[in-house]
Amino acid sequence: MLQIKTIHERTDDVKNALKKRGFSAEELNVVDEVVNLDNQRKATQTKLDAVLAQINSKSKAIGGLFKSGKVQEANDMKKEVTDLKSEKDPLEDQLRQITVDIQNILFKLPNMPHAKVPEGLSEDDNVVVKDWDKPLPSLIEGAKAHWDLAELYNIIDFELGVKITGSGFPLYRGKGAIFQRALINFFLDEAREAGYEEIIPPLLVNEASGIGTGSLPDKEAQMYHMEKDNLFLIPTAEVPVTNIVRNVILKEDDFPIKFCAYTPCFRREAGAHGSDVRGLNRVHQFDKIEIVQVEHPDRSHDTLDNMVSYVEGLLNKLELPYRILRLCSGDLTFASALTYDFEVFSAAQEKWLEVSSVSNFETFQTNRMKCRYKDANGKTQLAHTLNGSALALARIVAALLENNQTENGINVPEVLRPYTRFDLID
Repeated sequence: MLQIKTIHERTDDVKNALKKRGFSAEELNVVDEVVNLDNQRKATQTKLDAVLAQINSKSKAIGGLFKSGKVQEANDMKKEVTDLKSEKDPLEDQLRQITVDIQNILFKLPNMPHAKVPEGLSEDDNVVVKDWDKPLPSLIEGAKAHWDLAELYNIIDFELGVKITGSGFPLYRGKGAIFQRALINFFLDEAREAGYEEIIPPLLVNEASGIGTGSLPDKEAQMYHMEKDNLFLIPTAEVPVTNIVRNVILKEDDFPIKFCAYTPCFRREAGAHGSDVRGLNRVHQFDKIEIVQVEHPDRSHDTLDNMVSYVEGLLNKLELPYRILRLCSGDLTFASALTYDFEVFSAAQEKWLEVSSVSNFETFQTNRMKCRYKDANGKTQLAHTLNGSALALARIVAALLENNQTENGINVPEVLRPYTRFDLID
C-alpha cells in the first residue's frame, strides 16, 4: 500500500507512476482525492482533539467547583460538557468514515514501478535481460508434448483429475509422483543450503493476511474463497509466509530474514483459455517452492539481484534452457515494484513457459502489514519484502519431460537421480 506521506510529498511522482501502469487522466484524479480526504481527516482530527481537550479540562474543573460549594457553576459546566460530547460523537463518526474512505482507495492503488521498469502495456513489452545463447534441445523424431508423454508412461492422469475434481487438477502417479516429490525435495535442500529457514504454513489464510500481501482485494477473483469461514486458499506460499512478520517491529540486525516453503498453490485462473492451458501449462492446483526475504531498504535491490542469481542456478542444475525478462509496467503484478520473470524452453511445444517471478515489493506489503524496524537512531521505519518462485513445478515438469525424452523413455536429470533413485521414466 502506498504511504500517505509519499502521496502528499511526491504527488506528481505518484501520478506519473500510476500513468506508467496505464491509469487514464481521469483515473489519476484519485490521487488528488486521497490528498483532499487526508486533509479533511487532519482537520477533523484537530477539531476532535480540541473538543476532547475541553471535555477533559471542564470535567476536571467540575469536581473542584462542587468542593468549593459552587454548585450552580458546576451544574452549568456539566451542561457544557454534555453539549461538547454531542459535538464529539459526530466528529468521531466523520473521522472513522474518512479513514475508511482513504483506506478503501489506497487498497486499490498498485505499487509504484521502480525506475528500472520499462514502460509497456502487456507481456509483449517485457524486456529480455538475459537470453539463451546455446543450442536449444534437439528432439527425437516423433517427439511428443508432455501431455502425450504423461499418458504414454502413465505418470500424470489428467482425465482422472477431471473425474475427481475438475479440469486443471492433474493426478500424478507412479514415477510421475516420485519425480514431482524429487523436485520438491531438491528445491528445498537447495534453499536450506542457501540459508533459508523452511516453513510449513497453513494452506488457508484469513482476510487480513490476503490484504497484507496485496492479494486482496482480489480484482481478478483468482483466489478460491471459503465463504462460510471467510478464508482463502493460498495462491502462493508468499501470502502466509510473508505474514509471519505482520505487526512485528524488527531490529536492524535481524536482516536479512529468509524463509522458504513448499506448498500446493490454488488459482482459479478465471478467463484462461486456448492452447496455453493444455496439460500442465495452466492448472488450478500446482506445487511450488517459494523463497521470501524481509530486508533492510538500503540492501533490498542487491538482494533482488542475488535471488535472481539463485533461481538461475537452479535452472542451470536442471540443465534447462532459460531466459530472464524484466517485466514492463503493464505486466507488473499489483504489489510489485520490480519483477524478473524466468522462462524455460519447452522443446516439443516450441515455446517459452514462465516458471518463476522474482520481485521486490519495497514498502508496499510492509505498509499494509505494519512490518517495521528500529533504525540506528531509534526511529521506526518500514522494511522491504521480496519473494520468488524457486521453483513452480508444473511447467518445470512439462519442460523436463519434453526436453529429456528419448526413444527408450525420459531421462531424469543427473541432479535429481539421488532423489528419484531411477535414471529413466519408462
